[in-house]
Amino acid sequence: MARRTPLSRERILATALRLADESGIESLTMRKLAAALGVEAMSLYNHVANKGDLVDGIVDLVVDEIELPDGDVDWRAAMRACAMSAYEAFLRHPWAGSLAIGPTSTRQPRTPRLRYMEWLLQRLREAGFSPELAYHAYHALDAHILGFTLWQLGHSAAASAAADGLGLADLAARFIPELRAAGYPHLAQHVEQHLEANDDAGEFAFSLELILDGLERAQVQQAPS
Repeated sequence: MARRTPLSRERILATALRLADESGIESLTMRKLAAALGVEAMSLYNHVANKGDLVDGIVDLVVDEIELPDGDVDWRAAMRACAMSAYEAFLRHPWAGSLAIGPTSTRQPRTPRLRYMEWLLQRLREAGFSPELAYHAYHALDAHILGFTLWQLGHSAAASAAADGLGLADLAARFIPELRAAGYPHLAQHVEQHLEANDDAGEFAFSLELILDGLERAQVQQAPS
């Protein structure tokens, strides 16, 4: 008879993460999680305090996926690698972005998020950014990572809902002429460009480079710290 894998917090969180990715965070319940693990729901509470602790734990797993390059990489390359890694992590787990910036069940910041924040600020300071400029740089980078990703996911969900079974190309073929007829030619062209490019990662990287260019200029121009 095969031995059952012992229940642990790590196993619970890994399974919860998979279920959230497959069906969305709203559908994740302790009962469904217990069934997926082959245990009784009450046994989960030996390893997680409650549903809030469970959700906090799987958000921690997502944030832990973000690459934080070591000090051997120059600051700009490090920021780029971190930002692209975070963008990709939140796309892999589309339910996690809004939770990563929201309050936790305990109302206290979690270690993975604190580690990410400290790394970002430390790398900026070590690169010669003044405390004031590092403050602004942190907000610009963090806002772009989460803001762009949530924008992309929101637009994708809205497009899928509007398509109502149609392919996006078919939906656009019907929608674009209506825009032009209504007097929105530039918006119609913009939609066409979305269809032709179909490269949200490239758009994320383009905007990121603009931010890094601006920070590099500001770093050179800043008053001595």
